[in-house]
Amino acid sequence: MEEKSEKDRKTWTDEERLKLASKLDAELDEYIDSLEKKSYTEGWPEDRWEEEMEKHPFFMKEPPKPGDELSPLMEGLQQLKYSEDENTPEELANNYKEDGNFNYKYKNYRLAILSYTEGIRTKCKDNDLMAQLYNNRAASHFILKNYRSSLNDSKQALKLKPNYPKALNRAATCCFHVKDYDQCIEICNQLLNDSPTDKAILSLKTDAITAGERLKRDKRKQERLEKKLDKEEEELINIIKNKGVNLELVDQKKKPDLKDLEPKIPQIAQSRVHLSTDKKLVWPVMILYPETHQTDFIQNFHEDTLLIEQLEQLFSEPPEWDTEKRYNLQNINVYFEGKDKCSLHKVNINHPLRKILQNERFIVRGGTPAFLILVRSSEAEKRFVANY
Repeated sequence: MEEKSEKDRKTWTDEERLKLASKLDAELDEYIDSLEKKSYTEGWPEDRWEEEMEKHPFFMKEPPKPGDELSPLMEGLQQLKYSEDENTPEELANNYKEDGNFNYKYKNYRLAILSYTEGIRTKCKDNDLMAQLYNNRAASHFILKNYRSSLNDSKQALKLKPNYPKALNRAATCCFHVKDYDQCIEICNQLLNDSPTDKAILSLKTDAITAGERLKRDKRKQERLEKKLDKEEEELINIIKNKGVNLELVDQKKKPDLKDLEPKIPQIAQSRVHLSTDKKLVWPVMILYPETHQTDFIQNFHEDTLLIEQLEQLFSEPPEWDTEKRYNLQNINVYFEGKDKCSLHKVNINHPLRKILQNERFIVRGGTPAFLILVRSSEAEKRFVANY
């Protein structure tokens, strides 16, 4: 095909060029306007771009905490790092160890323990790596004063890596803290075989020897005290039995023991019958006022003391709750409940406590003799007595 000659080509004026350019611009705008309108959703919103940026693994200032929502990129990186499909057990164990070391460095010891634990769960075949995981977890437990857990982890590390210096040192210190002084001394001796002049270990061994001797001495002292108490308690039971005092026995037993002498009321739990210097019984005694629902407690009632003497002390001044001043020695009757609380018996207040308790119908319940006091000839007394 022949090319056009120079004289056949059209010459454009500036006005024609501008007109053509305007036409092309208008057609382009019309085309763009005809396209489907879609908003861009893949970017960061203007009002939250800083927040979104901090979630990005390349820009975040601190690692995400457990339970935090992860960005898709961070989630993908974590899956890649902790995926069993993408990593061998040894790689996984090492990844968890690095996480634990990071948390340990920044004093997040509980998070460090969790990371080391996950590394241990991989059960990788690298004994040296597993020993490090146990040892590092032991270090975290130690700082949190979980000495027994730290000791157990140190022992596991030593099973995998015998003569592991860090694990041995920590195990010795943990033994001291849990008062296993014999084992502490044994581990110290093992360490001193390699480092005879280690001042810290020598000092720990000396402290363990001293503390161990003190513990043994205290144990012997406690054993002697317990034997003495056992003998005294056996004597107490025999005296009560020989004096003919009837105890309500717990647990369907045939012979009384110390449980039968323990007060059942929390407020007087520490007040138990005991022997005086002259081998006489000293009882805790409850005084009950059924009409007014009031209670008095006599902590030490010597068995040779007359009941009237104790009552004189109780009523030397009218009780605050006795607004009508009806309770006095001339105006009261004293009772005790018989077996199974099925009977009521009047007490001669001129008798000593010993004689009252020797009444075959009197039952000492919960190691605490109890007496009921009612206003003589009152309607309350009549109704109360009628119930038995």
